[in-house]
Amino acid sequence: MERLIGKYCKIVTKEPGEDRASVVTGVLEDVDYKDGFILVDSEQGLGCLRINTIIAIKPRRKHYTEEEKHKKKLLKLDEEAMVGIGTLIIFIAMVLIAAVASSVLITTSETLQSRAKAVGTQTIREVSAGVAIEEVTGYTNAAQTRIEYLALTVRPRAGSKDIDISLCTLSVLYDNLTILTLNESAVEHVNTDNKSVFYTPVDPGSAESIINATSSINFGVIAIHDPDSSITNTYGMNSGDRCVMIINLTAIIDGGGLSAREGVSGTLTPEIGIKSQYDFTAPAVFSKRIVKLD
Repeated sequence: MERLIGKYCKIVTKEPGEDRASVVTGVLEDVDYKDGFILVDSEQGLGCLRINTIIAIKPRRKHYTEEEKHKKKLLKLDEEAMVGIGTLIIFIAMVLIAAVASSVLITTSETLQSRAKAVGTQTIREVSAGVAIEEVTGYTNAAQTRIEYLALTVRPRAGSKDIDISLCTLSVLYDNLTILTLNESAVEHVNTDNKSVFYTPVDPGSAESIINATSSINFGVIAIHDPDSSITNTYGMNSGDRCVMIINLTAIIDGGGLSAREGVSGTLTPEIGIKSQYDFTAPAVFSKRIVKLD
């Protein structure tokens, strides 16, 4: 009978000396072999039956009354409703979490995309833009013993955007490092009437030349090829333009310029893009006043 404990059973009993048997239905709560009775929870309440009066005991399904069936149905519906509400709460929470996560991902991806685009554009400008020094020429004194002025022939690199010459820095390395910037009043088209580019005047008809407007802190610019006058008007050098930058070595190097067999180096650095370098050693003898330097 231990296997039937907790189950709804039909119990048939018969008292000694009686002809008819009795039937009790209920839940078998416990079995006490020591005292010889069982504990049954029936519709009449909790009661005891003697084991020696039990003829038969059989588990069966409980038959509910209409009221019990209705209560059980309502309880089941309540349980289903609770489960539905819980599921709905979990679903809403998952939707909110997904919305927040997607919002963060979208915002982050947009920020990264914007940053990557800016970095890419800047990198392209840095790589493609820049200036190139095509040639370095020197101009000596009348005795042809020292180089007094340098002329750097400069052009934009292939595919480069416009270069603002006023924002370029020109360095000269000799005994010290000297940094030069543009003297905006010393920018003019080349004057072909003069014998040398070095004698290009600061203004048409002026007695003062570009070389006289240079100093230990400033360089001058002579536009050689500037069809749209961008160099002389706005100091902007665009594709196809060429100019000569004049450096005054007499103001930078003590003794009145660069002597034979001495070397000078430096860089021309634009605001954005690749810088250009020059490095040369003066020849042992200056055969002419115009000296091509390698």
